[in-house]
Amino acid sequence: MTEAANPYAAPTAKVEDVGANPEAEAIRRAHISREASIKAVGFLYYLGAAIGVIAGGAFLTSGADSTGPLVAFMLAFGIAGLVVGWGVRALRRWGQVAGCVMAVFGLFGFPVGTVINGCILYLFLSKKGRTVFSPEYREVIAATPHVRYRTSIIVWIFLVLVIALLGAAILVPMFR
Repeated sequence: MTEAANPYAAPTAKVEDVGANPEAEAIRRAHISREASIKAVGFLYYLGAAIGVIAGGAFLTSGADSTGPLVAFMLAFGIAGLVVGWGVRALRRWGQVAGCVMAVFGLFGFPVGTVINGCILYLFLSKKGRTVFSPEYREVIAATPHVRYRTSIIVWIFLVLVIALLGAAILVPMFR
């Protein structure tokens, strides 16, 4: 008499992870923090672009004649910020170059702009930054979609505190 197969038994087939690439995963894990920081800078370019376009549009609709060059400047930098933000967040080489050019202009915003844009230049031009913007690193990203950046709880707490302080700074004067 032959034994019948148990339909409730665990599978016995050997399954291998064919798509695993330990070298690519090691490279991605070594650079994931820099990648996240660079993408955050791209978001900052989006934010600055939105502020520039909104402010330029507000000046444009206000009807003031003396603000013509200022409006053109704000709108041009706003549109450039959108394009550069996309290039930086997509980790394109031209996004790195354009982001560096924008950061050099930002160095003139002494003292805060100098510090922030100096940090941006460091992020973009350091060895890890150059690696993150390379075409080879995009291949590493494609080979390791399961590797994700995890934000620490300290950063989330700091972010909540900053948002709460900004909200208080806006709301307290309104209700005085």
